[in-house]
Amino acid sequence: MWDYSEKVREHFFNPRNSGPLENANGTGDVGSIKCGDALRLMLKVNPETEIIEDAHFQTFGCGSAIASSSALTEIIKGKTLDEALQVSNQDIADYLDGLPPEKMHCSVMGREALQAAVANYRGEVWSDDHEEGDLVCKCFAIDAVMIEDTIRANGLKTREEVTNYTKAGGGCSACHEKIEDVLIAVNGRLYSSEPKPNKAPANLPSESPVKPKLTNYQRIRKIEDTLEAIRPMLQRDHGDVTLIEVDGKKIYVALSGACQGCQMEAATLGGIQHKLVEALGELVQVLPVGAMAHN
Repeated sequence: MWDYSEKVREHFFNPRNSGPLENANGTGDVGSIKCGDALRLMLKVNPETEIIEDAHFQTFGCGSAIASSSALTEIIKGKTLDEALQVSNQDIADYLDGLPPEKMHCSVMGREALQAAVANYRGEVWSDDHEEGDLVCKCFAIDAVMIEDTIRANGLKTREEVTNYTKAGGGCSACHEKIEDVLIAVNGRLYSSEPKPNKAPANLPSESPVKPKLTNYQRIRKIEDTLEAIRPMLQRDHGDVTLIEVDGKKIYVALSGACQGCQMEAATLGGIQHKLVEALGELVQVLPVGAMAHN
């Protein structure tokens, strides 16, 4: 399970500035409920000084998304728009005493929402629409420009880091090669996590054979064993998890006891998903049993 700082927990359980903002004159919307994360940032800006007098947010997402949004509103209040635009996603993470690597994309989403809200206040066009040739990750609608900017801003060097910071590549994995290409373009091949191999000279041994794919039975047993290893941690908090169905890349589970309906339910499911991805060696999605009716 992910290790959250006390400050992340505090801003999740007691978020600051949550809800609609009356008389907001700058609004930024980023993300998508379909993709699992969406954020609306609302600003009340003094038109004479361009100082942000108030900021509120509404977020659909995990505990880290709520905490990051709460932290962002606290950071930017009292700043001018130009000062606020200097706030980086790392500033948001630092304010929260750090975020798990897998949740850094929540701070990036906050930075984008701020840019969108400032553009809205100034009457400028800010859009996350993508031209066909620029779209890298179709699952989460992440384009090459966003990936490039995030790599440079945070010094990212591996595809895994790009996924943690942008979510690109965290779905079907079809875009992994494109992400590698962007990493190489920005950093050079030295920092690419999976450089494209050159043809080996004839006098060198061939690469090791690819690990055989698990059978359906082996795959389900691996899922069950992983959940069994996780279960004691949940039971210590008077919760539990049960495997309900495996449908390709989608794994449906039922949370029970204290875990059912808990405010950290999304974070718990995310932690389970992370463990299953590691165990299976493939990207899977862990969903609550209630989601079966909508798929």
